[in-house]
Amino acid sequence: MTWKGIWEGIASLFEDVLFLPLDELRKLELETWWGANAFSWVFLLIGAAAFTYWMLKLNSFNESTESTYTYDESI
Repeated sequence: MTWKGIWEGIASLFEDVLFLPLDELRKLELETWWGANAFSWVFLLIGAAAFTYWMLKLNSFNESTESTYTYDESI
């Protein structure tokens, strides 16, 4: 197996398997902007929710008074 074969296998996976839902959406020929971009909006909402969760977690760790250092602080 060569590197070229590995990259062609990855390309085949994406083109033949992972992009099938997008190909079906393209075949529907949606006429409205909102309908055509619904897939992108779903990913945008998921990303916004994950970012909000991440920021809330960072804030809770920042406000925590518990020491997270591994060295001895008594020196």
